[in-house]
Amino acid sequence: MSASECALVPTFANPVLAGSHPDPSICRVGEDFYLVTSTFAYYPGIPVLHSRDLVNWSPLGHVVRGSSRLSLTGLDVSDGIWAPTIRHHEGTFYVVATLAKGRHGSVTFLSTAAEPVGPWSDPIVLDAEGIDPSLFFDDDGRCWFTACRDAAHPDVTGPGELWMRELDLDTLALTGPTHVLWHGALRGAWVEAPHLYKRDGRYHLIAAEGGTEHHHAVTAARADAVTGPYTTDPRSPLLTHRHRGAAEPIHNVGHVDLVDTPAGETWAVALGVRPTDGTHTLGREVFLVPVEWTARGPVFAPDSGRVQLSERLPAQITVAAAEALRDGRVLDRFDGTALAPEWYSLRGPVDGLVSLRSGGDGLSIRLSPEPLTSTGTPAFIARRQQHLRLRASTRIRFTAVAQTREAGLAVFQNHDRHATLALTVDASGIPHAVLTARKAGSDTRLAAVAVTDGEVVLAVDSDESGYTFHVEDGTWTTLGSIERPFFSTERAGGFVGVHIGLYGTGDAEAGQGEALIRWFDYAPAPSSGAGGAGV
Repeated sequence: MSASECALVPTFANPVLAGSHPDPSICRVGEDFYLVTSTFAYYPGIPVLHSRDLVNWSPLGHVVRGSSRLSLTGLDVSDGIWAPTIRHHEGTFYVVATLAKGRHGSVTFLSTAAEPVGPWSDPIVLDAEGIDPSLFFDDDGRCWFTACRDAAHPDVTGPGELWMRELDLDTLALTGPTHVLWHGALRGAWVEAPHLYKRDGRYHLIAAEGGTEHHHAVTAARADAVTGPYTTDPRSPLLTHRHRGAAEPIHNVGHVDLVDTPAGETWAVALGVRPTDGTHTLGREVFLVPVEWTARGPVFAPDSGRVQLSERLPAQITVAAAEALRDGRVLDRFDGTALAPEWYSLRGPVDGLVSLRSGGDGLSIRLSPEPLTSTGTPAFIARRQQHLRLRASTRIRFTAVAQTREAGLAVFQNHDRHATLALTVDASGIPHAVLTARKAGSDTRLAAVAVTDGEVVLAVDSDESGYTFHVEDGTWTTLGSIERPFFSTERAGGFVGVHIGLYGTGDAEAGQGEALIRWFDYAPAPSSGAGGAGV
């Protein structure tokens, strides 16, 4: 194709889901696509998103909304619900996932629903070990469960064994013998995320290897029978950016799931990250990659061999659809009947602590003795950071009666790596806005400014260099900045991206003390220079 012809091909911008949306899985029902991702210790668990074009996605709801079988209490933010898979069969949606504790699989569960919006069934615990479960419905109607686990093999370490059992669709229990399928193309390199597909009578097992960081890769095996034996696809890895240099805009590519479109194309959803100067803060995001089936199996990104920031549109998708606004400015005045689905809490519901006020009069946050540094459920709601450059701001009214009580804005990586811009009082009882950074078990007070005892605007700007915090209380005051890598996965560890949100904490009993949030404004690519939020 010539350069002039390429210029005429309509394109979309990757990622199609920006911010922390790891481990994507996808299925299609008629003209509709449905996608789920990991949520770790954030609640509610496992968002279900819908699209008609694979490019623009809208949230429908969540699979997990409270269950004694899936308690997240006490877990690190990067434990919790890992790597769900969504499938549809004869009028029923199925989601399987793992609850991880201490970075290991603890409980594997299955939920079903007649409609993707729910209600979803209470999680059914399966007799399965390991992580990254998946389902495959064969032509004969039988359902096969696959997952990865630690391997009893001298040359393999970590979850290096893919295995299979049949799922009885009447009892929703695993049955029959266990079949060991494959130990990966790169022995000892964490073979994970098994998904099965059938093409022209052959079974294709697609997996992820190399860990979810720089050496992440897509590998494959194939067999003539669903239970094997599986032979490694000699082309493996089929998709990776491990060999590309630091200037590559997308890194850590892997963990794919495939879907066929009504137009007869195949596309993959894959996770990847977009680092800046070697670190990333947005987390693992969802990228869309074209796939071509050949006699040798799937070919990922056949024209370029890599995941691209700008990719051709799927067939029969209009340019108008590609130009639809995605992940743009969100001004939440909290005047609906429920919180928008983009808001998350930690490890459980916060219904008794965070609530919409009657008459559309904003959001109430009642102080809780549970701090952000705990592994419990603080009075905290947050949404994913989805843009490197942004301004997040909020108008808040809060009167503290002690230095131990505070409410405000949080930039949150995990319980031991975050920053807060909070309203509180000093030792003399004078209201202040205080900027604090949390790292390695200790808090560092970075700056403070006296404020009036009324409503103020708290704001944070994010860009390539860092996060800069401001207070507007009649005048615009900049309190200070924290370098961006402080919040990065490379520095903090774990698997999640930055979330920005609202919180209230204090030494009083739960419910004593209250902050009023008038609005929360998430505005990508803010203009530089001082000034209020203008809302």
